[in-house]
Amino acid sequence: MDLDFLVVQFQKKDEKAFESLYNMYSESMHGVIFNIVRDHAIAEEVMQDVFIKAWHKADTYSSSKGRFFTWILNIARNAAIDKTRSKAFKKSKQNLDSDFFVDIIATGESLDQKTDAIGIKKFVDKLAEKCKSVIELLYFRGYTQTEASEALNMPVGTIKTRNRNCIKELRNLVLN
Repeated sequence: MDLDFLVVQFQKKDEKAFESLYNMYSESMHGVIFNIVRDHAIAEEVMQDVFIKAWHKADTYSSSKGRFFTWILNIARNAAIDKTRSKAFKKSKQNLDSDFFVDIIATGESLDQKTDAIGIKKFVDKLAEKCKSVIELLYFRGYTQTEASEALNMPVGTIKTRNRNCIKELRNLVLN
């Protein structure tokens, strides 16, 4: 089925379009969310919330502003970050068991197979190392710009500029 048609039907509250888009994007969304929350059950819960939120706010999507995948990916990323900032999430992570840390070590590269279901890793790999590190932290690990600034030991303004320039470069790679 044509993606543009599916999106239009989704905006018209067609349940079959919802199901098709869910099947197309749920694995990628789960991967992105999991890389931020580091818990499969929570990632699944957030993913469900993301699709429900997208369903209710479908009329706010405009193809002139970007691709549907990007729109729903931003909803997912923001929802995952919001989840990690919630009091309940922070409290649940106070007494972590060793399995949590083993999982972080075992999945050291956060552009894993689920996250890379749309093939973005091959494009990110073509970027300069300075771009890879900023994009990795901001988009795949859910860092804020301030957290990325601290992790990379550079000013927030530099993070913002690199982010803007690197995303522009990534967009050019993907679209050409």
